[in-house]
Formats: sequence, structure tokens, C-alpha cells
Amino acid sequence: MSELYRFIHAEKANYAVVLLCRVLKVARSSYYAWCDGEAVRRAREAADDTLGHEITVLHIASRHTYGVPRLHAELRRLGRRVNRKRVARVIRERDIRGVTRRKRRSLTRPDAKAKPAPGLMQVRVTGSLHGLEGRRGHDGLEFDGGQPAE
Repeated sequence: MSELYRFIHAEKANYAVVLLCRVLKVARSSYYAWCDGEAVRRAREAADDTLGHEITVLHIASRHTYGVPRLHAELRRLGRRVNRKRVARVIRERDIRGVTRRKRRSLTRPDAKAKPAPGLMQVRVTGSLHGLEGRRGHDGLEFDGGQPAE
């Protein structure tokens, strides 16, 4: 949509704004609202450039290690109240990246010749189950002489 408004703005010296808006099927009020917002957009770009410069200085001071959370916290500590998402957007636009910690890797190497430990299904329970007759297990089945009765 912004491209249409820019086109109308560029061609309004040659054609009437009413005609351009009618041909491009754009409301005149929205074109004029876009024109009024130009000063606000320029002010926001200037503020983003200032913020980007501060972020770059802090990033260099951190030896290129700080990412969005730490840079945002550092800006807050310095008294600059700014939204974390705005900091993230400015950092992304300027392609600033913090250092991501490496995944920890285990230094213990398993022995290839070692026999694996038996699983739970392979372990046999020995001994009697006396005293469990007539009781219910956690699954609701009754025990009868050591064997679950269904």
C-alpha cells in the first residue's frame, strides 16, 4: 500500500490527486493521512538510528557477546527506557548477533565392549509375595497367591 502512496506523491505534479486515487482505487483520505504521517515516520527512523548507535556501542563494549536480553538490560540500567521488542528489531535490522553458548558435550566415552545392563523387563523378581492375597494393586487387579487375578 505504501508503494501506491509513494507513486501518487511522485505523480501529483503531473496529474490530479483525485484522478490518481480513483485510478489506483485508493481513498483520498488515506493518501492524505499517509502524507501527514511522513514526519512521524522520519522522527521514528531518527530515534531508531540513535538507538542503533547506542546498541552498537554497547555491543562493541561487551566484546560482541551481548544479545537482545543483555543489551536491553544494559539500556535499562543506563536509564534508557525502551521496549525489548524494539531493541530486538533494531538489532535484527543492523545484523548484530550475540554469542550463543555451545552445547555441552560429554567427555565420558562409553565402552564399546561392555555388556549392557539388563532392562526392567529382563529382571526376574524372586521371593514370595506373602501377605498380598486379597489386595488390589495400583492397576485395580487383585493379587491371589502372588499372581494377579483378572
